[in-house]
Amino acid sequence: MSMLRVSHPVSPLPADSAGGRRGPMEEPLFRNLRLSGIAAMAAVALTLAGCAGTDSGTPDDSVDAAAATSAGDFGGLDALVTAAQAEGSLNVIALPESWANYGLIIAAFQDKYGITVNSADPDISSAEEITAAENLKGQDTAPDVFDLGTAVALSSLDYFAPYQVANWDEIPADNKESTGLWVNDYTGSMSIGYNSNVVDEPTSLDDLLGADFAGKVAINGDPTQAGAAFAAVGLAAAQEDGSLDDFQPGIDFFQSLNQAGNFLPLDPTPATIASGETPVVFDWSYNNLAVAADVDGWEVTTLPGVAYTSYYNQAINIDAPHPAAARLWQEFIFSPEAQNLYLAAGAYPVTLEALVAADTVDQDALDTVGELPGDLVTPTEDQSAAASALLAEKWAAAIG
Repeated sequence: MSMLRVSHPVSPLPADSAGGRRGPMEEPLFRNLRLSGIAAMAAVALTLAGCAGTDSGTPDDSVDAAAATSAGDFGGLDALVTAAQAEGSLNVIALPESWANYGLIIAAFQDKYGITVNSADPDISSAEEITAAENLKGQDTAPDVFDLGTAVALSSLDYFAPYQVANWDEIPADNKESTGLWVNDYTGSMSIGYNSNVVDEPTSLDDLLGADFAGKVAINGDPTQAGAAFAAVGLAAAQEDGSLDDFQPGIDFFQSLNQAGNFLPLDPTPATIASGETPVVFDWSYNNLAVAADVDGWEVTTLPGVAYTSYYNQAINIDAPHPAAARLWQEFIFSPEAQNLYLAAGAYPVTLEALVAADTVDQDALDTVGELPGDLVTPTEDQSAAASALLAEKWAAAIG
C-alpha cells in the first residue's frame, strides 16, 4: 500500500482556526495530495426530502420538540425550521473550526437559518462532552448535540434522543443505530503528521522507536477518552497483529515507545505543532492535513500495510435546551451541503455513495481526496467495547 504524503495542502479554513481533540480513522487516503483546490464551499443546494403530507411551515404548538423523532412530527421540514428559529440558538461542543471543516459548517448553518450557534470547549474529548452534558443538565448552556468517537457513543446511549433525518435511507444501515440514537457522519484515516525539518518520514512503527524520535511522538488525547487517541492505539494494534480483536499489541507498542523515551505525554494542538513542541503526531488525516496548510515542513503519511478507519457519530442530547434546533442541525449535517463540506476538508461523508449516485457530490473535492482505500480495518461495536475495557484497565500502567 502506498503512503500518504502531504507537503503543503491548503486548508479551507482560516489560518487561525483552532484544532485538535478526539477521533478514529483509516489508510493512505491521499497520495502526494495537495488540497489547494478545495478551499471553496461545495455549491450544492440543501435537498432534504420532505415528509409525507403538506408542510405549511407552521409548527403545531402541541408538538413536544424534545420527543420528536422526525421532521414529520413537527408537520414537515419547514415547520421544524420555524420551531428551531423560534428557539434562536444551538449549543455545540468539541467542534474545533479546523476539525473536518466545522468552522465552515457552523457558519453555513447560521447563514442558512439565522440561528446563533454557541460553540463551547472546542478541544475537549468525546468523554468530556458527555461529562459536560451531565454537569450542565437543565441549564441553557448544556450541549444540544454531540459529535463523538465510536467507543464513547456506544457507552453513552442513555444520553441520546432518537431522531431520523429526512434522507435517512441515504445512510447505510451499518452506519446508524436503527432508531437514530447515533448516526455516523464522517470518517478519515489515522495518519502520522511530522515536521520534516526535524525528523525523517517514518515508514513503520519500528522507525518511531529509534533515537531520532526521542521525546517527539504524541497522540491526540487519552485513548480512554478521546477517539483520535483510541484510533492511534487501534492502528498500532492492527499494524502489529493485523486485527482489532485485541488492542493489547497496540498498548504494547506505546509502552515500548514510552520506555524508549520517545512517547510525548502532551496533547497536541496546532499551536504546539507550530511551536515545535509536538513534532510527530498520530491523528486523523483531515486534522494533520489542516495543520500542513499552516506549518512549514509539516507532512502527512500513512504507514504501508493495514490502515485504520472509524466514523464519528452525531447524536442529540436527550436533555437538549434547544430540541428543535438540535434536530434541524441533524437535518443540515446529513444534507448534501454539509456532507460535501466534510469532503472538502479531506473527510469522507457517510452519504458519499448517495451523493455520487445523485450527482450532488463535490466532484473536484472527491477527485482530489480519492476513493477510500481497500486495505483497511474498522472496529465493530463489540471490538470497540472490548478495546475500551482493555484500555481502561491497561493504558495508565503502560505509559506510566
